[in-house]
Amino acid sequence: MDKKVKQEPESHSDVKQPRIENLETLGPYILEQDNAKNFVYVSDIPQLCKDEPCMLGVDEAGRGPVLGPMVYGIAFCPLSKKDILKQLGFADSKQLTEEKRDQIFDEMNRKDFAKEALGWAVEAISPNVISMCMLRRTKHSLNEVSMDSAIGLINSAIDAGVNIAEVYVDTVGPPEKYQAKLKGIFPKFKITVAKKADSTYPIVSAASIAAKVTRDHALKVWKFRERPNEEVISFGSGYPGDPTTKKFLGEIDLVFGFPRLVRFSWSTAGNALEKKAYDMEFEDETDAKDAEKASYGSEKLSKYFAASKNENRKRHEYFRERCLEHVADI
Repeated sequence: MDKKVKQEPESHSDVKQPRIENLETLGPYILEQDNAKNFVYVSDIPQLCKDEPCMLGVDEAGRGPVLGPMVYGIAFCPLSKKDILKQLGFADSKQLTEEKRDQIFDEMNRKDFAKEALGWAVEAISPNVISMCMLRRTKHSLNEVSMDSAIGLINSAIDAGVNIAEVYVDTVGPPEKYQAKLKGIFPKFKITVAKKADSTYPIVSAASIAAKVTRDHALKVWKFRERPNEEVISFGSGYPGDPTTKKFLGEIDLVFGFPRLVRFSWSTAGNALEKKAYDMEFEDETDAKDAEKASYGSEKLSKYFAASKNENRKRHEYFRERCLEHVADI
């Protein structure tokens, strides 16, 4: 009698993760991510990038807008294959049209000569995370968020096996201080930090295009969890001077303010809230405790209520519909 072979269940590590293979697959990939959190994507690593010394460029997109994520990008290729960068037509992404950026991004992921020698990675930093970092008690500035992302992406490339020799970075703040910081973390690499590096070094331009195209498509597929019944919401480019963005910022929920697309730590958003939204007062923790003691003496109201045994009970519909979540344990 033939013995039945027990088939082991497929482990999570065996499940093939979705890949960005061209421009068409970028939007669907982003759509699957939680836009209230950061996400990192690392392309397939060409074998040449593991075998030969490589240059790596770092740049960002979306630092200034009041809406949407800030995206950091890196690109890397062997020093011996730098002609590929010219062949693909890399230049400062801000000087290119959106259609041209999309075309170059598609070619760098589709063309065989590019896939054999060029890799890239991005981190999309959620506007929700940016706002919380900048407004928390121990403030984390946008420059610090930017540097953390750049350092994290370089480490991601190292972990993936990229043989890094040279690093080129578009600066945040004074280039000398930033370069010294990176040199202290990565002493084995030749590091250059410069202003307008995306228009000087083609590898930085490649990183810029990866970041810019990712941000553009993140905005195109943005899902409003706060307004699920509205199919199309126009919000413009996200820059404060854009008339469509101005109109969007004027449509404020008088209690809850803006959806998570908005960086509410920006003064543009703060000023709009001050003009239209209701004023909110939050009771200080010590005042609340003093008031409780004054009203109820040493007894706690909780003694009059039986403890709930249902730890998995659903949150009230009011909080679920408005996507309200705990941000700290109370």
